[in-house]
Amino acid sequence: MKEEKEIEGEDQKQENIDSELKEHEDSGDENKPSEHGEILNNQLEEGKAVFGSSPSFIALSSFTAGLEIGFSFLLMCSVYTFFDGKIAEDSIFKLMTFVYPAGFILVILGRSLLFTEQTSLLSLPVLNKKQSISNLLKLWGLVIFGNLAGGWVMSALLIWIGPALGIFDLLAVEKIASHITSFSPQVILVSAVLAGWLMGLLSWMLSSAQETVSRILLIIMITGIMAFTSLHHSIVGNVEVFAGLLSSPKITISDYLVFESVALLGNAIGGVVFVALLKYRAFVYSVE
Repeated sequence: MKEEKEIEGEDQKQENIDSELKEHEDSGDENKPSEHGEILNNQLEEGKAVFGSSPSFIALSSFTAGLEIGFSFLLMCSVYTFFDGKIAEDSIFKLMTFVYPAGFILVILGRSLLFTEQTSLLSLPVLNKKQSISNLLKLWGLVIFGNLAGGWVMSALLIWIGPALGIFDLLAVEKIASHITSFSPQVILVSAVLAGWLMGLLSWMLSSAQETVSRILLIIMITGIMAFTSLHHSIVGNVEVFAGLLSSPKITISDYLVFESVALLGNAIGGVVFVALLKYRAFVYSVE
């Protein structure tokens, strides 16, 4: 009897949450600032739409994102080669901040599925008890594999076309990959948590930005922070480190596997815990 009452209480609580979210549906007024509940509802609907998509669409969209994010790497290598020997190396890495957002703009505005942007988004239907954890892990796995596979293809293409066009050399690839992997796993993990946190916030803020220019500025701001502070992003980093693995003996398979596994874990923690969970619980507490 006690267990039945507890279950009924939980069901009633969930009904109250869903009812409150329904009241926060987008009003369609672009001049009205979005409320917390409205953004959460938009994020939930987007997350549920991805869960409802076909596996072939998810795989292809994720693969496309892995390809498109490689344009950030193309520009970063070009910047390194152009400024190498003209200014200090640490200054070159700071200048990459200005080109790093390019791939993210292509992916996000093009509506391709990027793991770090989708991490918190896809967690919300689970927190709202509309999807199971097992379904979430399966979907994450498909998105991650698509992103990584696209990055592998783009890495192989860029380390050939860059030198062939004379826009960058393989030294730039090696330097960027070494810069990414030069930290201990513990540092990479915490760095990746911060990057995942920022990407989750980006997804959250984009729900309240209606105009294309505003969305682009948000992407530049968030990814610019990541670039300037050298935070570890698992999908861009996949292209950077895998390209180094293919072209330089200084980057080993162990370097790649350690980096990628730790960065993926950190990005997931950052997006789920510090964005999805905190934002959702804050709304729940406002309803109770």
